[in-house]
Amino acid sequence: MRQLAAPLAALVVLAATAPLAAREAELAVPAGTVSEVAIGIARATGASIVIADPALGRARVAGIRGRMDAPEAVRRLARASGLQAVQVAPGAWRLVAPPPRRPSLLARTRPPREVPEQRVSHTPPPSAPVDGEPITVTATKRDLTYAETPAQVTLLDGERLERGGVGGTEKIMQRAATVSSTYLGSGRNKLFIRGIADSSFTGPTQATVGQYFGDLRLSYNAPDPDLRLSDMERVEILEGPQGTLYGAGSLGGIIRLVPRAPEPGETSLVVSGGASAIANGEPGGDAHATMNLPLAGETATLRLNLDAATLGGYIDKPAIGRRNVNRTAIFAGRAALRLDIAPEWQVDVIVLGQDTEADDSQYADRNGTRRLVSSAQVAEGSRAQYGQAQLVVTGRIGDVRVKSSTGIGAQDLTERYDATVPGGLPRLFRQRNETRMIANETRLWQPVGEDGIGWVLGASIIDNRNTVTRRLGDVGTAGVAAGIAESVAVTSNARALIAAIPTSTGVRNTVFELTGYGEASYRLLPRLTLAAGLRLTSVELGGAGEDVLPLFLGEAAAGAITARRRETAWLPSASALVDVGEDGRAYVRYQEGFRPGGLAVSGDFVRQFRSDHARTVELGGGWGQPGRGDFDLAASLSYTRWRDIQADFIDEAGLPSTANIGNGRIWAASLSGSVRIAPGLRFEAGATLNDSDVDEPVFFAPTQVSLARFDVVAPPDAIAGQSFLAAPRLSRIPNIARFSGRAGLQWRRSFANGTGIEADGWVSYIGKSRLGIGPELGELQGDYLDSGAILRWGRENAGLTLSVTNLAGSEGNRFALGTPFSTGRAQETPLQPRTIRIGFDARF
Repeated sequence: MRQLAAPLAALVVLAATAPLAAREAELAVPAGTVSEVAIGIARATGASIVIADPALGRARVAGIRGRMDAPEAVRRLARASGLQAVQVAPGAWRLVAPPPRRPSLLARTRPPREVPEQRVSHTPPPSAPVDGEPITVTATKRDLTYAETPAQVTLLDGERLERGGVGGTEKIMQRAATVSSTYLGSGRNKLFIRGIADSSFTGPTQATVGQYFGDLRLSYNAPDPDLRLSDMERVEILEGPQGTLYGAGSLGGIIRLVPRAPEPGETSLVVSGGASAIANGEPGGDAHATMNLPLAGETATLRLNLDAATLGGYIDKPAIGRRNVNRTAIFAGRAALRLDIAPEWQVDVIVLGQDTEADDSQYADRNGTRRLVSSAQVAEGSRAQYGQAQLVVTGRIGDVRVKSSTGIGAQDLTERYDATVPGGLPRLFRQRNETRMIANETRLWQPVGEDGIGWVLGASIIDNRNTVTRRLGDVGTAGVAAGIAESVAVTSNARALIAAIPTSTGVRNTVFELTGYGEASYRLLPRLTLAAGLRLTSVELGGAGEDVLPLFLGEAAAGAITARRRETAWLPSASALVDVGEDGRAYVRYQEGFRPGGLAVSGDFVRQFRSDHARTVELGGGWGQPGRGDFDLAASLSYTRWRDIQADFIDEAGLPSTANIGNGRIWAASLSGSVRIAPGLRFEAGATLNDSDVDEPVFFAPTQVSLARFDVVAPPDAIAGQSFLAAPRLSRIPNIARFSGRAGLQWRRSFANGTGIEADGWVSYIGKSRLGIGPELGELQGDYLDSGAILRWGRENAGLTLSVTNLAGSEGNRFALGTPFSTGRAQETPLQPRTIRIGFDARF
């Protein structure tokens, strides 16, 4: 069977070529498999192209375009596919595998295996690109190559992210200048891309950045779960908005985690670990293991991942007699089962979970007499728990690809804040954020074919429920209240007062979202591709107050504060992509994005905030592909108009609340690229520039609970006498630095004995930004330099690593907040002090 496959493949290609002499032609062969592109070249030029091994013909390559003769076209195809072109006769070529060469130190060790003759090969998941292979951007949802994608794309190799120990989102921010974050702590942060940021807190508003594991959203209106980036194929970052393909919550863009899939027929084990020491802090450690196990030949495969880490503390709290209080423990696991149910059809069952517990907060007093010291009088800290289960069905019907992903997720976050009034008794504020989500996305798509047409059609359903509950009181209040109740005869109002002491208002938000979307592209001219798309989303919003005014309204009235609303959003998109030379591209695109409204707590009341909407026009382009060849460059300039911006502020009770603060505009520019300085030595750099303005602040009533657009019930006297306030003037979007940049250097060298050295160093600068809205959040933050280096020595299957972060020992101020309460002291979140880690990795 295998002996007949090569002649058959040759006959297919030869049959596709008309009996014409090889000639020069204007080629416009779209991206596809090597076989498909070879057929296109053969038809256009009259050449004969034979592919020696059918397996080689299944790899995907970029298209071949431009006016050229057959020899040039075949050479380009060979270069793109990593194959060797051998001319066997005038006008006839044979594509064969290149002669074996010593693999690089970066290559993962995977023993070769024979493919059974009767087995039908499936399209493999995208892998970390190497020279000669095309980069497929799976986040486009229709398998566009990097050169065919009219948007700014950042691709981070999963293996590179694991160097120096498995980490979380901070690894992304070290290598992508366009991504920024708040710094409350692991599992509590908000992420931002391209200068689109709303606020410093995580409340009922949906995030501005969509985070995905595979094709399913990780969360809807919850913080970044900070999942461990272990055993990842890569991370894809698409700058936003990305409303047409990803819907609500993608104003700034999306971050898509692409895990490595189970590998049929392979039994392997990868382990790594290390120990770290923090300057003037506690030690830490981490461990990771990945196991791949075939269960039934090559029809069922299980892949398991386990991660455990202890991050040492470095903040002191002398008021409670503790040092290095902010130790954090993280435990994560993931299991993926792949079943081959039919030729070209697969089922994946994925379960993942993570538990993150921080003993205390990581902020310190600014301008204190001692560095890295907090004067808080209570133990703070947090616990974040995340879990998700997915069922993914993938297949194809002819040339049409099919994928359906269904998942259920849960995310719980409990936070404790110091709420002590200067000179008063220690007070503690506790907030719990619970999120439950069920989601499905099903899509059909066809990559760009010989006719120059590619398309995707999809539908999605999301059912998300989020509940925020709060408790505020003196430490030990509950015991004090119980003692009062036992010793005195109290009236019913007094009992209500005692019961209300440790409780603060909460809110529940529900979202049911039904969506249909589509996008198509057409190569109008050999070098011009036009694309357009549309998304229609219907959202049903619901909400209710939790523990609303129990003293004044009574239980029945407080429970009646509810709201329901429907919204419909149309999100169009359009783009034009022009090929510039052989490796260049330029594009212009238009995109929209939105976030639905909801309910927020303000003081002891609940009120609504409206949906917001962003429209962006972007001009961009570049040369080459990231990390490839001698030189690559990408640049973009965008303008965003953002209406009814949802953002958080400090209300009259000193608690975080949410409102529409006005309309704004954002100019954003980004530049990134790399250059090969010498064999084995590559320099890379990136920078972003943001300029923003909120130009139309609006008025709102923070205690208003009866609005015409909502079905809200509340006694009229509950809001009588409440004042109407104006959103404070905010000249710039918060949490976004005007300028940020990074530079990195990669070096590798191999030795004759099979060992090698790899070094990777970087430095990044984060400019100044404002914390948030209003005088309470007017503090400046940023303006610091971060740096790090990783050195690995060893063989492909085993090595030792030495890494250092914060090389310069910068203290900086990543985030000017630790507790939202006015405690009479300025706050800052410093960088983790210089940390040295020694680790190992081994593959079996």
